[in-house]
Amino acid sequence: MGARKRLRANSIKEEKKQKSFAVLRNCPSSPRKMRLVADQIRGVEVDKALDILKYSPKVAARDIEKLLLSAVSNWQAKNEELRMEDANLFVKEIYVDSARVLKRIKPAPQGRAYRVRKRSNHVTLVVDSKIEKEVVNENA
Repeated sequence: MGARKRLRANSIKEEKKQKSFAVLRNCPSSPRKMRLVADQIRGVEVDKALDILKYSPKVAARDIEKLLLSAVSNWQAKNEELRMEDANLFVKEIYVDSARVLKRIKPAPQGRAYRVRKRSNHVTLVVDSKIEKEVVNENA
């Protein structure tokens, strides 16, 4: 590995240490359906987002609710000195990427076969605190 590549890799590693995030891999639902739920909570405070997800009729909301709780617990592990209520946490980023597609065959009329694509997705959720930014801005 070259020096520049190693420096870049180390800087990315340091950035990840500062971020609080959670990743859900190979969730067996369509990315399109998952994005509908993800769009509802993007940029929303964590408490309000949990309420939205709890009362949403969509099946994808259950998976994202668990993921959000995991991201919050990851934030607490990295910031033990701060309280969650004082930190004013919000969903900074949430994005849904396509994962593997299982290809199946469905019988069709006249000896044909239709292909059925069973899609799955990856969800990445980043939680951040508004308090830290205000403290940093006051010090600058």
